[in-house]
Amino acid sequence: MKNIMKVLRKRFGMTQEVLAQECGVARQTINCIENDKYDPTLELAFKIAKVFHTKVDEVFIYE
Repeated sequence: MKNIMKVLRKRFGMTQEVLAQECGVARQTINCIENDKYDPTLELAFKIAKVFHTKVDEVFIYE
């Protein structure tokens, strides 16, 4: 699954650490998701979308 997390994170001026804290996960988790090494749980995907004030399907693209 592809995503635009890095683009959104930069647009919001967030570091991986800040995003991780907002979502209740480790910074390494955010890094792995951004680099397509890990697919988030449904719950985490919704948390990430909420931080960016957007819909899940606008952050994550299923291929």
